[in-house]
Amino acid sequence: MKLPCLVVALCFGVGVMAGKYSRDVNEPKSSDGQKLEFRIAKLDQVWNKANRMQLSPVRQSELHSDLKIQEKDELQWKKLKVEGLDENGEKEAQLRRNFNVILAKYGMDGKRDTRSLESNHLKDHDIKEGDTFEDPRLDKLWNKAKSSGKFSSEEMLSLKREFQHHKDKTHEYNILMDTISRTEEIHKNEISALEGDTKEHVLHQKHSDLKQKMSDLNQGFERLRKISREGFSTDSEFREPRVIELWEAAKRANLSDNELDSLKEELRHFETKVEKHSHYQEQLELSHQKLQHVESLGDKEHIKRNQEKYNTIAEKTREMGYKMKKHMQDLSSKISREGLEHNEL
Repeated sequence: MKLPCLVVALCFGVGVMAGKYSRDVNEPKSSDGQKLEFRIAKLDQVWNKANRMQLSPVRQSELHSDLKIQEKDELQWKKLKVEGLDENGEKEAQLRRNFNVILAKYGMDGKRDTRSLESNHLKDHDIKEGDTFEDPRLDKLWNKAKSSGKFSSEEMLSLKREFQHHKDKTHEYNILMDTISRTEEIHKNEISALEGDTKEHVLHQKHSDLKQKMSDLNQGFERLRKISREGFSTDSEFREPRVIELWEAAKRANLSDNELDSLKEELRHFETKVEKHSHYQEQLELSHQKLQHVESLGDKEHIKRNQEKYNTIAEKTREMGYKMKKHMQDLSSKISREGLEHNEL
C-alpha cells in the first residue's frame, strides 16, 4: 500500500532535481559562481567593459539588445556547424563582422571615432535652429523642409525621426565599411586558403552586404527628398522610420497583393512594439535623471527605492529592445526570402 506514495515521492524528487538542474544550466555562471549576463564569454566581457564606460542608460540598453541578438545568432550558428551546414564559413564570417561592428558602434574597438555616436532619439520634440545631421545633403533638405511651411508641428517631428534614422543608417554603413576594410587584411590568409568558387563566394558575400546597405541608403535619401519637396502622403501606412523602411522594401520585393496585405498587418503590430519600446526608453532616461537627483540628496532609503525602480525599467527596456530587434530581423529575412522566391519563379 505504501508503494504509490513512494513512487510519488520519487517523482517529486526527480522533478525538483530536474527543475534545479535546468535552472543551473540556463543561468550561466562564472568560475566563482557569479551569474553571467551572457552565455558566450566574449559577449559577457564586452558587457562588463561597457558597464565601466558609463554609457548613457538608453545606449547601454541598446548595446544589451545588440549583444543578445549576437548571442542568439552565434548559438544558432554553433548548431549549424555541428550539422555541417556552414562548410564555406560564410555564416561564421558574417557573425565575426557583426561582432566587430558592435564593438565599433559603441566605441570599444580601440579606434578613436570622430563621428558622433550619441544620437539622442529622446529629444525629437526639441527642434532647434542649429539641428545638424552631419551630412550636408541632409542638412540642406532639412532646412528646406523647415522653411517650406508644408509641415505641421507633428509632421515635423515625424520628418525629424526619418532624418535621424537615415543619419544612423549612414553611420552604420560607414562602420561596416571600415570594419570590413580593416578585417579583410587580418583574415586575408584565411580567405586565401579557400579555393575557386568558394573563395569568390565569400568575397562576394562580404561586399554584397555593403552594396545592399548602400542601395537602401540611396532609396532612403530619395524618399526624404520626395517628402521634403511634396510633403507627407495622405495615405501613409506607417509612422515609424524602421517600419516604413521594411514596408518600402516589401513593395519592391514583387510580392502578391495577399502577401502584402498579410505583411502590412504584421508591420502594424511591429510598429506598436517599436513605439512601446521608444516609450520605455524615455521612461528609462527620466528614471535615471531622477535617480541622479536623489543620489545628490543622500537619502539612502529614497535612493534604494529609486534604484530598484530604475533597475526594473532598465531590464524591461532591454527585454523589449531585444524582442523588437529580433522581430525586425525576422521581418527583414521574411521579405528577402519571399522576394527571392518570387524572382526565381
